[in-house]
Amino acid sequence: MSPVNRINRDRYESITKRDFKTALVRLLEGEYKILGSRRVLLMLADDLEQLHQEFFPQLNRLQSGDIVWQTTKDDGQHPSYGKRTEDYAVQTVILPLVRTEDVERRIFIKQGNRSANFEQSEERDLKTLIRLVKSAKSQGGLLSGAEVSVLINRSLTSVGHYLKRHFMTTGEVLPMKGYVLDQGSNPSHKAGILALYEQGISPADIVLKTGHTQSAVDNYIKTYDQVLALVRKKHDAISISQITGRSLNTVRQYLRVVKDIYPKLKVMLPDRQPGKPRRSTASKHKKK
Repeated sequence: MSPVNRINRDRYESITKRDFKTALVRLLEGEYKILGSRRVLLMLADDLEQLHQEFFPQLNRLQSGDIVWQTTKDDGQHPSYGKRTEDYAVQTVILPLVRTEDVERRIFIKQGNRSANFEQSEERDLKTLIRLVKSAKSQGGLLSGAEVSVLINRSLTSVGHYLKRHFMTTGEVLPMKGYVLDQGSNPSHKAGILALYEQGISPADIVLKTGHTQSAVDNYIKTYDQVLALVRKKHDAISISQITGRSLNTVRQYLRVVKDIYPKLKVMLPDRQPGKPRRSTASKHKKK
């Protein structure tokens, strides 16, 4: 072990030595005077800890590294237009923010290799993000990108990068609030679902992978098929909007997905506000 890593271990190792198992070993040695092999005492502590977990499940108690968090409740209700954050039901969850493996990943660094250490840092952040999001969902909660940003102390841009990287690597759409409740104008959640659809994955399996309802997945696929067929017939965005009955903004989202999946197709993306001229840089400075 390099001197730097040895120093890091000395600094971080104490964090993992404040758990139940360490306290139990200390009790056996100090109060009960059970001296001998530390390995035997650790095995005994492991067995007692496992027994304690079986009889007193962790759902009703915290452990070191957990954080109590109030987030949006996953009650199956989709948001209505203009619904405020405080109008959503709240779910209290216990999130595994820090675990022993997180501390271990901070101990070892490669001297003079900033690239490798940056990649290791990204990997650590991504694993934490996945753990937090899935834990919240299993307890009936939905974390937003902003909440994850605060919890792992990374920017919203970084969180978006991690989510995209995870999907591109695994094909799994993490059950974030915006994905499950279908919020915002960013079509990334639609793109994830429709990419799975294009891979031949059944709608039922897409529901399991993404956490969306069956009706939502079916609706995405139906609209996507309509838009794709009309693009192939060389309809423009306004025409597609009129034919499908979808807003121009919604059509724009699906056109972006079509363009990503079929780059050879000629897809024209309309402006967000067609007909409204954009001010030039010169006019902005002149106004100032």
